Amino acid sequence: MAYQKYFLSLEKTFFMTTKEIANRLVKLCREGEFEKAQSELFAQDAISIEPQSTPDFAKETKGLKAIKEKGEKWMNMVQETHEMEVSEPIVSDNSFACTMHMHVTMKQRGEMDMTELCVYEVKDGKIVKEEFLM
Repeated sequence: MAYQKYFLSLEKTFFMTTKEIANRLVKLCREGEFEKAQSELFAQDAISIEPQSTPDFAKETKGLKAIKEKGEKWMNMVQETHEMEVSEPIVSDNSFACTMHMHVTMKQRGEMDMTELCVYEVKDGKIVKEEFLM
């Protein structure tokens, strides 16, 4: 009985490694499964930081629900995706980074071709912060 409790408590402390999280995020993003990536990999209190505040998006978004809403808003603004590339991640102990290149046509705004450096911070097996740099 004591062994069973010990192993059950150990089981709860196993998390995905930063490398596993990075590889999973890249895979899901390459497949266009952004919301699935957020649901699986992000902490409930995660923070998302944009390069700058715009009329459409705040500089900082707090909480998984708000991050998902921001993603949905972005997807609704996109008329057509021409190209989407995500680099292999560069991983350290508790963070990783990759580049994301998008060539899209935005509704009412025309074509946009951009590359961002995406930096992620991991804690307790979940992404707690994402930051996009241009």
